[in-house]
Amino acid sequence: MRDRNRNGFTLLELLVVIAVIAVLAGMLFPAIQSVLERAKKVQAKNDLTQIVTAVNAFYTDYGRYPLPASVTADSSATYGPGGSSAENGDLMKELRGISNSLNTRQIVFISPPDAKDQTNPRSGSNTSTGGYYDPWGTEFAIAMDADYDNQITPNPYGNNNGAGASPLRQGAIAWCVGRDKKLGNNGDGKFTGSDDVISWQ
Repeated sequence: MRDRNRNGFTLLELLVVIAVIAVLAGMLFPAIQSVLERAKKVQAKNDLTQIVTAVNAFYTDYGRYPLPASVTADSSATYGPGGSSAENGDLMKELRGISNSLNTRQIVFISPPDAKDQTNPRSGSNTSTGGYYDPWGTEFAIAMDADYDNQITPNPYGNNNGAGASPLRQGAIAWCVGRDKKLGNNGDGKFTGSDDVISWQ
């Protein structure tokens, strides 16, 4: 009779198994988060490379950067967060061939996917504004050499703060502010130790 009653698990044994599973899941969760964050950074780097390639292709075709004629200084040739020109949607519409004010032949230089959630766009384009968003939901920032002196002044991260010297010897650069949505490490403006992603390194 006693042997027949010992076939199942006791409540204590079940609680121990559940506790072990919970501990293992707790140890695994940070590792999964880390892998997902690395994947987002790789995707952001690829998107930034495509943006810079599209801007340079525009320059090759038209002999100028996709900037309004009124923009003559590098500091005012920045699109996206903190930019003085506009949201990056204005630039993306030109690069996608949607607008023809600068891209008169309406050549498609870049074709980002539409974001799955248009009310909270991530990893794609907002169809209403045209803005191109990073995997964390912030617009990419783009700067161009507006005065055509073969450098971008200033470096958005300052001089020798982990993102190179200032000025940058580039025609076009792009960056995103990462998960914390602040330039640099929690808004300090320095690239070293930050979760930001940049195109020029």
